[in-house]
Order: sequence, then structure tokens, then C-alpha cells
Amino acid sequence: MMLKDLRIAVLEANLELVKRGLVLYTFGNASGIDRERGLVVIKPSGVDYDELRPEHMVVTDLDGKIVDGDLRPSSDLDTHTLLYREFRSIGAVVHTHSEYATSFAQAGMAIPALGTTHADYFYGAVPVTEPLSDEACAGQYVHETGVAIVKRFREQGIDPMAVPGVLVAGHAPFCWGKNPDDAAHNAVVLEAVARMAYRTLTLKATSEGVSQALLDRHYFRKHGAKATYGQR
Repeated sequence: MMLKDLRIAVLEANLELVKRGLVLYTFGNASGIDRERGLVVIKPSGVDYDELRPEHMVVTDLDGKIVDGDLRPSSDLDTHTLLYREFRSIGAVVHTHSEYATSFAQAGMAIPALGTTHADYFYGAVPVTEPLSDEACAGQYVHETGVAIVKRFREQGIDPMAVPGVLVAGHAPFCWGKNPDDAAHNAVVLEAVARMAYRTLTLKATSEGVSQALLDRHYFRKHGAKATYGQR
């Protein structure tokens, strides 16, 4: 079986989304990339999670052409492949319609860094894209979703590995990471911080974000060359 280990990792990432309550029915998808071979493994479209097996994962190239697999790939494939082409540091992509993160996306609101839980994973606000134009919706919609994500990160000078997630306006979140497990982990955390942010803003709509000093303290204790969190 082609890319057996990556297929298993992608399957496990998809199942993690179900386990953590981030997807309903056949919503959502996860993918991973073999950078050396330039091949992507992604969940098939519309297949029940209870039925998924490693051999059901679909292998495509970076242009979305199927290389191996009998099933149709996820309908979000073109967004995944565009992110892999543009964000060369990422190794996996996850898309969910998790409740709280999607609520921010539907409101067209970024998730502000209100506390240290957020700062441990996202170095600043989780951005929201501009709404897609009518032409984009009527045209290559899935591709244009990826274009909107990349545009937002480029406009704001955001490192995609420092902020491994985004909200697509009117749609839902996408997250990524160094591998499928990492991307799924970031999606779970994104939903948690979105829930906390929603409740914080409900309690106090004028809540301000953490200071730059506190953001730096918490983010860099887990990330970068001088990280001190965890074991050596």
C-alpha cells in the first residue's frame, strides 16, 4: 500500500477529530504530505468515519491529481493542496466545523489572544479571512478558499507555524501542523480557546488581550530554540 505510514497517520488524525467532538457525521477532513515525494494523503469524500480504513485514504499530487486510491478525495482537497504549496513548512492540514471556532468564523471575527492558554499555541490572534466574493463562490470556490487564507497571512505578515490556524469567514476553521497528529492537536486546542474567548467576551465585551510580554512568555516557553516546557 502506497504511503502506508502516512495513510495510517492521516486516518488517526481524522478519527481524533471525531473523538474530540470536532466533527459531526462526515463533516471535516485531515490530510498529510510526504514532502520528499510531493504526495498528499487525504480523507475520502463523504465516507462515514466508522467505516474508514487506511486503504480508503486517497493519494494525490500537489495539483490534486489522484495517484492512488479508488475513492473520491475530500471536497476540500484544493484548499489543502494550495496550503501545502504556499506554506512550505507545514506537514498536515485539518478542517473542521467545530462549534465555537465556527461561530467566530460566521461572525467574521478573529479570535483574540485573551489569555495564556491561547498564547501557549498561537502567537497572536487567530485571523479571519475576508469574505469570498460572489465570483469566487461561483468559480473555483475551494481553491479560492485557500487563496483567501494565504492572502490574510501574507497581508498581516503572520508566520503560519506561529499561528497554525485560521477562520474562513462565513465558513469554518482550518488548522495545520508539522504532521497529522500535530494538526489535529492544534484543531482541538483552537476549539478550546475559541470557547474560552466566546465566554470571556460574553462576560466582558471590552476584554483586552494579553500583554506582549505575557504572550512572549507563554508562547516561547513551548516554541523555538529556547523552549523550556517539557522534557529534553
